[in-house]
Amino acid sequence: MLKALLEYQFGKGAGRLLDGYVKVRRSPSTGRVREVYADGLLVGTVRASDGFFVPSFEGAEKLLRVLPYPRLRVVVPDDIAEFTAMGRTVFCKHVIDIDPEIRPGDEVFVVNTSGRLVALGKAVLGGLMIASKKTGKAVKVRKGVKKGNKQ
Repeated sequence: MLKALLEYQFGKGAGRLLDGYVKVRRSPSTGRVREVYADGLLVGTVRASDGFFVPSFEGAEKLLRVLPYPRLRVVVPDDIAEFTAMGRTVFCKHVIDIDPEIRPGDEVFVVNTSGRLVALGKAVLGGLMIASKKTGKAVKVRKGVKKGNKQ
């Protein structure tokens, strides 16, 4: 079931994130899957509100290795990546490349120009809209890679 969810949400090949030994932690009250571990590492959680998978940094890095470029990636310049890594919002004017198939609400990976993961977040607008706009929020960053980031 989890592999099918990953394939649906992130695209073909994303189910490979769960190759190897997989362990899940369930909610004690509902019995629903909450945390997903692969080979002992937390790779993500399942959001209670809608049942979608939210990757951890380890899970996101593994997904970036199996998903073809530019799938679910938002590329920002290196100077902006510094601020984004601290948990700051990504604005449309700072996006230099983006997956045009991103839909509003998708979990996205913010990367710098060399492809290094700097933050995880949720797209505020669709990929084509972000690419065409010069103002407004593009990605609401959930977590940046640097200490002191938002939780």
